[in-house]
Amino acid sequence: MDKSSALNYINQMFPTEASLSGVEPLMQKIHSEIRRVDAGILAAVRQQSNSGTKAKEDLAAATHAVEELMYKIREIKTKAEQSETMVQEICRDIKKLDFAKKHITTTITALHRLTMLVSAVEQLQVMASNRRYKEAAAQLEAVKQLCSHFEAYRDIPKITELREKFKNIKQILKSHVFSDFSSLGTGKETEESNLLQQLSDACLVVDALEPSVREELVKNFCNRELTSYRQIFEGAELAKLDKTERRYAWIKRRLRTNEEIWKIFPPAWNVAYLLCIQFCKLTRTQLVEILDNLKEKPDVGTLLLALQRTLEFEEELAERFGGGTRSSVAGTDIEELDRGEHSGQTISDIRKKYEKRLAANQGSGDDEKDGHKDLSVPGAGFNFRGIISSCFEPHLTVYVELEEKTLMEHMEKLVQEESWDIEEGNQTNILTSSMQLFLIIRRSLKRCSALTKNQTLFNLFKVFQRVLKAYATKLFAKLPKGGVGIVAAATGMDGQIKTSDRDERVICHIVNTAEYCHKTSGELAENVSKMIDSQLAGGVDMSEVQDEFSAVITKALITLVHGLETKFDAEMAAMARVPWGTLESVGDQSEYVNGINMILTSSIPVLGSLLSPVYFQFFLDKLAASLGPRFYLNIFKCKQISETGAQQMLLDTQAVKTILLDIPSLGRQTAGAAGYSKFVSREMSKAEALLKVILSPVDSVADTYRALLPEGTTFEFQRILELKGLKKSDQQIILDDLNKRGPGITQSSIAPSIVPAAPSTPAASAFTNTALAEVIASREDVLTRAAALGRGAATTGFKRFLALTEAAKDRKDGPFRKLFNA
Repeated sequence: MDKSSALNYINQMFPTEASLSGVEPLMQKIHSEIRRVDAGILAAVRQQSNSGTKAKEDLAAATHAVEELMYKIREIKTKAEQSETMVQEICRDIKKLDFAKKHITTTITALHRLTMLVSAVEQLQVMASNRRYKEAAAQLEAVKQLCSHFEAYRDIPKITELREKFKNIKQILKSHVFSDFSSLGTGKETEESNLLQQLSDACLVVDALEPSVREELVKNFCNRELTSYRQIFEGAELAKLDKTERRYAWIKRRLRTNEEIWKIFPPAWNVAYLLCIQFCKLTRTQLVEILDNLKEKPDVGTLLLALQRTLEFEEELAERFGGGTRSSVAGTDIEELDRGEHSGQTISDIRKKYEKRLAANQGSGDDEKDGHKDLSVPGAGFNFRGIISSCFEPHLTVYVELEEKTLMEHMEKLVQEESWDIEEGNQTNILTSSMQLFLIIRRSLKRCSALTKNQTLFNLFKVFQRVLKAYATKLFAKLPKGGVGIVAAATGMDGQIKTSDRDERVICHIVNTAEYCHKTSGELAENVSKMIDSQLAGGVDMSEVQDEFSAVITKALITLVHGLETKFDAEMAAMARVPWGTLESVGDQSEYVNGINMILTSSIPVLGSLLSPVYFQFFLDKLAASLGPRFYLNIFKCKQISETGAQQMLLDTQAVKTILLDIPSLGRQTAGAAGYSKFVSREMSKAEALLKVILSPVDSVADTYRALLPEGTTFEFQRILELKGLKKSDQQIILDDLNKRGPGITQSSIAPSIVPAAPSTPAASAFTNTALAEVIASREDVLTRAAALGRGAATTGFKRFLALTEAAKDRKDGPFRKLFNA
């Protein structure tokens, strides 16, 4: 506690003079506490002094104990060394005796085994001389084991002598076994009943000898078995392609006949398996020679039959001996592949069945894969599938040519027999010839995939491409053509396409068929790429064929539009022949409008029911792009148009616009019609704007033309003046005034709201912001009045328009007045 704190404490304890009476008791209490603390400190100092003395005594005792322990350890170590020396002296003689015993035991064992080896070699020599194969096999194993104990004594003369003698005995056994096996298959096994048993015992000897002996024996046996095969089928009579089946019958008969005899061979030898391998290699060599030596192309039937029988034989060997996954039924007769198919199946059923069967053709190999694998084990490293049949691959060109010829003939026949019409109730609206064509292609693909999945299949795929392109050409040729030649040019029919109701249905069927062919061609390419060899899969592509069918679809739809355009020729001509300049009153819509309506109501429902929504929408877009501008240009083909005539034509224009806007609902396909309606409205609005310009007064026609048709040309404006019936002199004044004012609104700035662009001429740049705003308001007023005129054309007549314009002109401060007086 610092001084200030002590002072505060004293002031707290004695705040007043009266409290000073308690100083004495407090002092006594403090002195008492001081004495108590001093006593405690003294006791602690005494205790600490006693503890230090005791610690020194304990340390001295511990040091003494450690010294005693070190002394005892040194004493124990000395005694241990003395004990070890004593034990070594005791055991020195025992070690000598132990080594001596071990050497004596090894010597006795070696001499005993040497005795056994000498005896076994002598016995083996006797057994080999007497052809006692069963006993010799066991003795061989015993001698081998005894010889293994003397590997370290190879340099000893006696051991070398025994090993050489054992080698000679094995050579004798080998020669005896080979000699005895040479009689197998000569008929001696039926004369000598014990020959088979003797050969069976000889197999035990062969197993006891080196593995190379067994391989040599089996190889010699197979070569001897195939000697007669070489002699038979290398002769002039049977060395022919049509005798191929007899080759396989020979080996199968040989296997079946000798099945009981060949049981003498141990199963691990796989004699039949190795024999079949040698047979396949020899057969392939002979067939390659036969095919290469043919002076002319082989007969396709003979070639395919030989290939088919080869595949059947390879499949039988693969199933018997293993080697790869099971492929499709290659041995089925080619004619049987076409069985069970019905032309009335739906496209989805055909496609599913097609994919299911083609998926089973995977997994067959065509190359020999001998490598370094053990061919003695069935299925370990040899694949029978393709070992013989692959030699036919380079010679299957004739087969591909025949397939192409057959497919082309079928395609021509299908096109000739095609009715180009679809029965009622058919949901696909696809021509029967296309489905039949793909069914034929599918059968051809199935036949080829059962024979090969290499280059020939790829060549056949190219054939499919050519056939489908030819079919696309046939569809293209079926489309109606326009008039050509001198007569067509003289009559004005050059390029025009006339289509009847049946022609329109046929065109729709062609569109649907081309779409089906486009889709199915891609699926065909996908399936072929899955089954063909992986190295060739990259070249499987149907994009060119699909482009052909896409071109057919586009041409067909454009032809459909041109056909309808041709139907409208008479109505457009009727429109131009109407005396628009002499009409006295505005009545109902004109007859040519009714004609347009009849044409569309008779064609559109049929087209909507036959075409898919995508292609119907494409057709609508093309039709709108054609009819709208054509109607607009046809107005210029008319002669003079009076106010009443323009009013009537405006009513007709609105009727035509309504008819065109109703086409999607007429075709019962309203999906995606918003864009079409907007396009029709924009195109027909141009015709309405043109008629409103014709309806405008002469003194404001230029401004109205600039406001409603800002993209118009001077030539069009001059033609409008001619339609209004103005004289040349009056026309020139208005044209000069139009050219003097300039365009006012550039083409690039045209928008539905008619927003003007920045001034582009010196005259236009002189406008102030206020004047420019007044011009904009004036043009908007013109557009508003013109739109009101169009809406009221059918009910109010031309007088309403005159009243509106006169009332606007009478306004002294209105922007419309300024526009008229400009």
